[in-house]
Amino acid sequence: MAGITEKDLVATHEESASPVGRKVADVQVVTGSEDLAAALAKEPPQPWAINSIKLYACCFIAFLCSTMNGYDGSLMGALLVMPAYKADFDSNYVGVKAAYISAMYQIGGVSALPFVGPAVDTWGRKMGMFIGCAIIVLGTIIQATSEINTSLPQYLAGRFFLGFGISIAASAGPAYVVEIAHPLYRGTLTGLYNCFWFTGSILSAGVTRGSIMFPDDDSRQWMVPTVFQAFFSGVVIIFCFFLPESPRWLCVNNRDEEARQILIKYHGHGNPDSVYVELQMREFKEVNSDDGADKRFWDYSALFRNRASCYRIACNVTISVFGQWAGNGVVSYFLGGLLSTAGITNAKTVLDINLGLAFVQCFFAVCGASLVDRLGRRPLLLFTNLSLCIIWVAITVCTGVYEGDDSNIAAARASVGFIFVFGIFYSIGFTPLQALYPVEVLSFEQRAKGMAFSSLAVNAAGLLNQFAWPIALEKIKWKTYIIFIIWCFVQATVIYFFIPETKGRTLEELEEIFEAPNPRKASTQKKKIEVDHQGNVLHVESA
Repeated sequence: MAGITEKDLVATHEESASPVGRKVADVQVVTGSEDLAAALAKEPPQPWAINSIKLYACCFIAFLCSTMNGYDGSLMGALLVMPAYKADFDSNYVGVKAAYISAMYQIGGVSALPFVGPAVDTWGRKMGMFIGCAIIVLGTIIQATSEINTSLPQYLAGRFFLGFGISIAASAGPAYVVEIAHPLYRGTLTGLYNCFWFTGSILSAGVTRGSIMFPDDDSRQWMVPTVFQAFFSGVVIIFCFFLPESPRWLCVNNRDEEARQILIKYHGHGNPDSVYVELQMREFKEVNSDDGADKRFWDYSALFRNRASCYRIACNVTISVFGQWAGNGVVSYFLGGLLSTAGITNAKTVLDINLGLAFVQCFFAVCGASLVDRLGRRPLLLFTNLSLCIIWVAITVCTGVYEGDDSNIAAARASVGFIFVFGIFYSIGFTPLQALYPVEVLSFEQRAKGMAFSSLAVNAAGLLNQFAWPIALEKIKWKTYIIFIIWCFVQATVIYFFIPETKGRTLEELEEIFEAPNPRKASTQKKKIEVDHQGNVLHVESA
């Protein structure tokens, strides 16, 4: 388990007198929290203790909220090239009908906005996951039974409920993980949340590749992968009742002792005097409000109360939208249309590429998650966006050359290769950070409603993906990719100037960053701290 370690701190050991007259045992230069750095020095973490492993298992159940989202993300791209699906619903993998069939999922997600806050704030994070997953099961049933009369309106209704349920589950899942994770491993664990998108993507690609073996006039070709969509939701529904609740949610709802016991078990490994338990309980109390906006389902004022609140929600929405507009929408949902610009139209070949791409992206997404606490959020985001600019240039050139000379097989193969390269670089940066960054920049009072707002932004951005790109691929073909070249550079510029670093701080300590006149600059400011033999902070100054 990769997290914040002693190697992440530039430290020199010395015996000298501090300004307060006590002997200094350690001088550390940090860019994050001095309290967390001191806690690390005083109480080394135990990432492979039995209670840590139990906590990872709890997070795994929440990860399945991402898995079910990834399953659909890969599913539609595969269904749209299946002969039975195209025959039953008179559709194609590009064009207006493909656009609105795919977009109904986003429409359902946008419609869920008013219900996310009540589901996740009122009844807790794990009950929010339960509610979202129950709606997803309902949507799957509606979709699957549309085969009886090959009813497109019924199928679209099922996709609406799928999007509605995912919007709730995908807000509750990362909120649960980021709030229950040990503060030293918050980045890695929450980053891994979105990596499980590819678990769903791989399973979807595998199931659709298997079901293509049914005859082209057999509706089971698309029904089997559609029904399997309910599996992950069913697992979450069963196991969420056995999960510990978020200690932050318990504390805010005046259940302090329950929160403390969970922290003692999973963060203190049974030690009631653990420095991590005391640090977090103190911070929970400092930010707790019995009259916060999270107590009123209709009150969204916490998102826009002051400059710091607005900056937080702006960062949340910015990274959520950027993750949708880097070009991945074309690769995920309209892979058939993308590959057609390289001369690849055979359904089995498209599904084979889809499956291989899912495996590659999953591996590199996990690699990216292991780096978020080592390198930081900003460096990964900058590296990813600038890399994607270059990759889209290569894809544009290759597909443009192929259109000019469809006998140029080398150009066609190169374009497919660069699609895999795109998947690698996108997965390293955006996949882990799409789940981690938007949820951790929000205060507790903002978190549930802010994630609903994030879901609105993601689905609104997704609507552009669903409507614009299939039509663009049909009308202007490879020239569509020029848009992504320009836009990825714009994203990198915005990140460089405005997006703060969140590495090395507890969730509550991020308040200091967003209250600063320049949050981005404050987040990268280095501090020198002096620590005594007991791990207590004696003195802090700018490095």
